[in-house]
Amino acid sequence: MMKFSHTILYVRDVVQSVAFYEKAFGLKQRFIHESEQYAEMETGSTTLAFAASELAKSNLANGFQENNLSHLPAGVEIAFTTDDVDTAFNHAIESGATLETAPKQKPWGQSVGYVRDLDGILVEIASQI
Repeated sequence: MMKFSHTILYVRDVVQSVAFYEKAFGLKQRFIHESEQYAEMETGSTTLAFAASELAKSNLANGFQENNLSHLPAGVEIAFTTDDVDTAFNHAIESGATLETAPKQKPWGQSVGYVRDLDGILVEIASQI
């Protein structure tokens, strides 16, 4: 049986991304490798990790679509839930996230908003379902 382990976001600057996710979303750093090419955050039962784009280039012989704020977001998102979506959303924006879609009440009762991080990765901030 397979078990979901972690998500890795490929970013330009691992240390900068760790600092941003700590400030914008309140996550805590688990560790940053001494090479500064890889880091992990404390997120509970799974792991959110960052790896340098250069590492992806060395692992993926055919290349990959780099995350970039000047491009449309990739067809994937990471999501955080909170009891106060509006406050968390505004804090993320004040911390340097880019507004994608302001929080809206969904027909199923959930409040959901979207921002993009420093590398243009789509981040959902939502209430519990």
